[in-house]
Amino acid sequence: MTHPGSRRSAGVGTVNRIHARLAARARIETAFIFYPDPRGFGPVERGKALMAGDFLFAGTEISAPETDPDAAPWRVEVPDAGFSDAVQGFDWLEDLAALGDKPARLRAQGWMRDWIDLYGRGGGPGWTPLLTGRRLLRCINHSQFLMRKASAEDSAAISTSLGRQVLFLGRRWHKVPPGLPRVEALTGLLCAALSLHGAEGFVAPAQTGLESAIADLVTADGTLASRNPEDLLKVFTLLIWALTALEEADSPALPGHLAAIRAIAPVLRTLRHSDGTLARFQGGERGVNGRLDRMLAASGVSLPSPQGRAMGFARLGAGRVSVILDAAPPARGREGAHAHASTLAMEITSGRRPLVVSCGSGEGMSADWQRAGRSTPSHSTLILDGKSSSQFATRSDGFAHMPRHVQAEITTSPEGTRLEASHDGYVRDYGLTHARLLDLSFDGRAMGGEDMLLALADRDKKRFDRAGGQAADLGIPYKIRFHLHPEVEAAPDADDGALRLTLPSGETWLFRYDGQAGQEVEASVFLEKGRIRPRSCKQLVLSGRAMGYATRIRWSFAKAPNMPVATRDLAGIEADDLKMPELF
Repeated sequence: MTHPGSRRSAGVGTVNRIHARLAARARIETAFIFYPDPRGFGPVERGKALMAGDFLFAGTEISAPETDPDAAPWRVEVPDAGFSDAVQGFDWLEDLAALGDKPARLRAQGWMRDWIDLYGRGGGPGWTPLLTGRRLLRCINHSQFLMRKASAEDSAAISTSLGRQVLFLGRRWHKVPPGLPRVEALTGLLCAALSLHGAEGFVAPAQTGLESAIADLVTADGTLASRNPEDLLKVFTLLIWALTALEEADSPALPGHLAAIRAIAPVLRTLRHSDGTLARFQGGERGVNGRLDRMLAASGVSLPSPQGRAMGFARLGAGRVSVILDAAPPARGREGAHAHASTLAMEITSGRRPLVVSCGSGEGMSADWQRAGRSTPSHSTLILDGKSSSQFATRSDGFAHMPRHVQAEITTSPEGTRLEASHDGYVRDYGLTHARLLDLSFDGRAMGGEDMLLALADRDKKRFDRAGGQAADLGIPYKIRFHLHPEVEAAPDADDGALRLTLPSGETWLFRYDGQAGQEVEASVFLEKGRIRPRSCKQLVLSGRAMGYATRIRWSFAKAPNMPVATRDLAGIEADDLKMPELF
C-alpha cells in the first residue's frame, strides 16, 4: 500500500519540512492550563458514518478496509489533495465530538495517538502552516473530549505533540496565504498558545498577526471583496472563537479584532434567512446548522445593516418570510475566481423551510458541476438568449464580461416593502436592461414580482434591432427560472390553475404568472457541500421572447388562503434531536 500522503510529500516546502522536523525534536514539557468549552461541532450523521468506517471528505467517500474497520482515514489509499487536507486538518474530530459518547471518544483518542506515531516526527502532508493551524484549533476546541479519561501516557503524548505544533506554526504562520487561510491559522495559534503551558510567548505575536490579517481581509463596513456570505461567517466564527479564548484566559482583545466583530455582525444579520442560515450566493453555502445564530448571539450585536443592504445583497423580510437578492456585480480579479453570474437572482425562505433557492456552488464536486453552478441558469433569475449575465473568460476562471451598473433601492409603505433593482449585463449584446421589482406584503403572505427587459437609450434600441429583437415573429428568447428546494413539491392547483408548492411543514404556496409567457416545471439540481452527487429538484420556468423595447412579465408567490400565519413545523426533527446531547 502506498504510504499515506506520499503523493503530496513532494509538495511540502523544503523549509516547512526543516522547521517541522526541528519542532518535532524540540524538548517540550507542556500541559493544558485549562480546557476550553467545546465549539465547532460537525454533523452527527458524519460522526456516525466515521464510526461505521465510512470516510466522506472533500466530496470523496472511501470505506475503511474490512480487515481493520477502526483504521484512521490516513490509513486508506488517499485519493487526492482535498481528501488529505481534510483528514490532516482533523475535520473528523469535529464529527466525532458531535457524537460525544464513549465509543466516539475512544476512536478519537486512538486516531490522535496513531497520527502522533505516524507523523509526529515532523513528516507527512499535514506539516504545513495552514493545516497545522486548523489541526491545533480543532484539538484545542475539543480538548475536553480528546483528553477525558486518557491514560497518563496518552495525555503526555498529545500535549507534547500540540506544543511542538505550536512551535512550528509560531515560526511559519507568515507563509500562510493572506485572507481566510491566514486568519484560520492565526486563530489556531492564538487559541493553542492561550491554553497550553509554555506557549504563552506566542500569544502576542498571534494577536498582532491576527489583527493585521483581519485588516487586510475585512473592509471597514464588515464585508469581503469576494462577496461570499459563507466565507464571511467563517471569518466571523474564527474571530468569536479567538475572542472567547481571550476572555477565558482573562486577556484583552486588540481594538482591530473587536472592531471587525462589530462591523461583520450587522452584515451577517442582513444575509440571514428566516431559518437561521445564509443565502447561498457567490460560492457560499448555508453554513453549519445553528452556527450563524450562535455566533451572532455571542457577538452581542443585535442590529442588521441599515436599509436592508449589505455586501451587495438586498433583503426583504416580513412574517417569518425572508427574500434575499444579489444586487451587485460579481467580484473581479483574484477574488472573482469562484464568483457567480447571479446578479438579480433571489432566494425565498418561509419559516425554517427554503422555497426558492440557488443551485449551489458545487464545491467538492467535479469542475464541470462547479462551473455550471456559477452560471446564470443555476440561479433564480432571468436569462436572456441562453447567455449568463456575466460571461466566463476563455483562459481563466473569472468573468470576461459582467454588469457594470447595478442599481437597487428598497422602499417601505403601509402595504409592505418594495425592492427595485436593475443591471446592464445584457446591454452590450442586446441593448436590454434587466429590471426586477419585488413587493413583499407587510405580513409576508404574498410577494409579487415583475421582470422587465427594457431598451432605454436610442443606442440601446439600435442594438436591440441589430440583435433581431424587432424581426417579425422572432424576438430575443428569455427564460425566468425559479429553482425549488428539493423538499418542495410542485403540482397544479385544481381550483384556479395556479401551481401549488407544498413545503415539508405542510405550508402551501401558490405560484401564478400573467400568462404572457409559457410555463413549465422542469428538472433541476441542488448542489450541496459534502455530498458526492447533486440532489434532484424542480424549477419553474417562464419562457418567452422580447419583441419590443419594453417586455414585462408579472408573477407572484402567495400563501394559500387557508394557511395560518405560522405553521407548526416539526417535520424532519427526530425525537432525539430535541434532547440535550451528552458531550462525553
